[in-house]
Amino acid sequence: MSLQFGLDFPRAWPNLDARAAFRSEPEDFFVDEKLGFALAGDGEHLCLHIEKRQQNTVAVAKQLAEQAGLRQMDVGYCGLKDRHAVTRQWFSLYLGQRELDWQSLRLDGCTILAAGRHDRKLRPGQHTGNRFVIRLRNVEGDLPELEQRWYEIAGMGVPNYFGEQRFGRGGSNLLRASELLPLHARQWRERKNQFAVSAIRAWLFNAVLADRVQAGDWREAVAGEPQPLASGPLWGRGRPLSSDALREREDRLLAPYAAFCEKLEHVGLQQERRPLLLLPADASACREGNDWVLGFSLPPGTYATAVLRELLALESPQNHNR
Repeated sequence: MSLQFGLDFPRAWPNLDARAAFRSEPEDFFVDEKLGFALAGDGEHLCLHIEKRQQNTVAVAKQLAEQAGLRQMDVGYCGLKDRHAVTRQWFSLYLGQRELDWQSLRLDGCTILAAGRHDRKLRPGQHTGNRFVIRLRNVEGDLPELEQRWYEIAGMGVPNYFGEQRFGRGGSNLLRASELLPLHARQWRERKNQFAVSAIRAWLFNAVLADRVQAGDWREAVAGEPQPLASGPLWGRGRPLSSDALREREDRLLAPYAAFCEKLEHVGLQQERRPLLLLPADASACREGNDWVLGFSLPPGTYATAVLRELLALESPQNHNR
């Protein structure tokens, strides 16, 4: 099967013909994970608050497992954070009753900021969200118009696309999903293929959202929504959650990818819905010479690049992935 997986999804906001350098330095992209709850203070898991520079989440988890004498599955975290960035996030280590001298850990490009005991493993999506502080360098364009757009975006939102980093460098995770297509579902379930599985599931959602953006009905719920908010499918086992004309529309859009949908039904994933509208919270903007420093907060599983792409063109020195 030969299918094209385009990654240039339609934008909802008109083009302002503006651009800026993006991620020139790791410090230009700062992410602070908000856990949203207090640690229990005791329990079998040691939680570490870690600041990472140019380190991805999985690589740090592997180092923690090796140095603590744990299986990798005994290290938990709430979400994957970008590599070409400075990020703060929590990790949990299942120690049982064992003590660990966490101050002796030596993690590449990392500083341990705090530690505490907790009664359960940290799991994906368990945190409240992430706070972003992003420096855009050498901003070009009509600055008053850009500032107005920024606060309009903060008030009205953007399409909740999965970011390009979800799909791997040059769409490599989608290419891997295509290579897996003839194989049995048990091979899709292998740990080494988890990024390909999540990539094709995310791309199918983006394809549905792109259609809603082009039609202009992505902000509000339409007839057939299973909830009072506009949403799109995250494919998995079970009957689609949409109904009536919306279900027919989504089925028609995904019909060319039916073979991928079938595989997703056999890898342990369930039918879910994801909001189509992404609203940044606590938005701020500060000009520093030719640079802009933007601050905003997003819920778990959403992407800062989905917000920024509606503001201006991002010119990166290279492609960056998780």
